[in-house]
Amino acid sequence: MGLCALRVSAVRLYSCWEVPMTFFHVADLPSVEMLPGVIRRAVWLDNVMVTFFEFEPNTVVPTHDHPHEQITYVVEGEMEFTLGEETRRLRAGEGVCIPPNTPHGARILDRRTFVLDAWHPPREDYK
Repeated sequence: MGLCALRVSAVRLYSCWEVPMTFFHVADLPSVEMLPGVIRRAVWLDNVMVTFFEFEPNTVVPTHDHPHEQITYVVEGEMEFTLGEETRRLRAGEGVCIPPNTPHGARILDRRTFVLDAWHPPREDYK
């Protein structure tokens, strides 16, 4: 199931409280190419954000950290994910909980991969 199968419909990219309807379709959300081969779409409320990532095969997300809590869930595809000193292969249906300020990064394997991330608090740099 790709992100296109998540049937939800969007009015515009802003906090759901700021729009007349709170339904959205992922494909209708504005997209940002944040790195070569990495497309991000986002929705958020005051205290939570969800981002939808589309990764091209063999893309690398460099190790980084941030003050946000993050939950990453693989919708389709697979990746090698490093959290601190541990690396695991994550496949569709699997995820990882990332505490604040914990170094993490990923390497997408040989096929297009779709990932959903939940954030608290919302990332200002992703709005």
